[in-house]
Amino acid sequence: MKTFRIKNITLENNLVLAPISGMTDSIFRSLSKEFGCGLVVSGLISSEALTRNHQKTFDLLKYEESERPLAIQIFGSKPDVLADAAKIVEEKGADIVDINMGCPVKKVLKTGSGSSLMKDVKKVKDICEKVTAAVNIPVTIKIRSGWDNNSINADEIARAAEGSGISAVAVHARTAKQAYSGKADWSVIKAVKESVAIPVIGNGDIKTPEDAERMIQQTGCDGIMIGRAALGNPWIFSDTLSYMESGTVPNPPSGKERCEIVLKHLNRLFEEHGEKNGIFQMRGFISWYTKGLPNASHFRAVVNSIEDSKTLKQEIEAFFLYGSS
Repeated sequence: MKTFRIKNITLENNLVLAPISGMTDSIFRSLSKEFGCGLVVSGLISSEALTRNHQKTFDLLKYEESERPLAIQIFGSKPDVLADAAKIVEEKGADIVDINMGCPVKKVLKTGSGSSLMKDVKKVKDICEKVTAAVNIPVTIKIRSGWDNNSINADEIARAAEGSGISAVAVHARTAKQAYSGKADWSVIKAVKESVAIPVIGNGDIKTPEDAERMIQQTGCDGIMIGRAALGNPWIFSDTLSYMESGTVPNPPSGKERCEIVLKHLNRLFEEHGEKNGIFQMRGFISWYTKGLPNASHFRAVVNSIEDSKTLKQEIEAFFLYGSS
C-alpha cells in the first residue's frame, strides 16, 4: 500500500475513518488505527461552542497520541468563527482541521451549517479562505454531491475550495436530501477528481474491501473514507489493506477475536467515563458489534438491562465465545 499525503502530512495508507458524531470518539478512533486505518477524523464539533469555551465541547478534542495523524472536524456557518475554532484545534495539537459541509441533520442545517453551505459557493470560498489563512496545519473539507438532485455541484465546490487553499476534499456521493438513503452516485466523485489537483477522498456505500477497490477503479479517487461499515467492524481496515495488497480478504474474525476487541473497547470506556456511563455508552456499540450475528437481538436485550460491569463482561464472553454460533 502506497503512502498518501495531505499537504505536509504523510499517511501510511489511503484509508480514512469517516466522522460520525457520538461514535468516532477517541476510543473508537484508536481501535481503528490498531487495525491499520491511515487517518481518523473526529465527530462534528461546534465552532460556536469551541469559541465560547464550552467545556463539554472541549472534551471532544481529547485524543491519544496513537491516533496520529488525526483530523478534527468542525462545523459552523460564520467564516470568522470557524477560523477562530480552527486556531483552537491547531493549538490542541490536531494534525488536520476538517470543515464539515456535508452533514444533513436538521439541527445542523437550521444553523446554516453542514450541507446547507453547498447552496452558496461564495460563502464556501469565504470560509475556506479565512480558515486556511488562520492556521498552519492542512485544512480539508467534507462535502456531499449537492443539496438535491437538481443541484449537483460537488465539482464546483471542490474547485472553489482548492482555489481557497484547501488541501483535500472528501466527497460523500449522496445529496443532502438523500441523507443516508438510496444509492451513492460514485460518478460525482469521479467528476470532482477530474476537476481538482488536490487529493479527493471518496465516501459512500463502502461496505466491503471489494467496494473500496472498485471505487478507486471507477472514480480515480486518491483515498477511501469508510463510515458505518467500520462501526463494530474495525477489521474492515485490515481486511481492505490485505485485499488491496494481495487480492485476498482474511477470514472473518473468530468469536474469541471479537470478544477481545469488545472487552478492550469496554475497558477503555470504563477508564474514560466510569462504570455507569461506560455501560450506557457500550449499549450503542454492542448493537454494531453484534450486527448480523445469530441470537444478536436477544443478546442486545440482555445487555440493555445490565447495570454492573462484572455481569456485562460475563454476558459478552458467553455470547461471543459460545452463544453467537
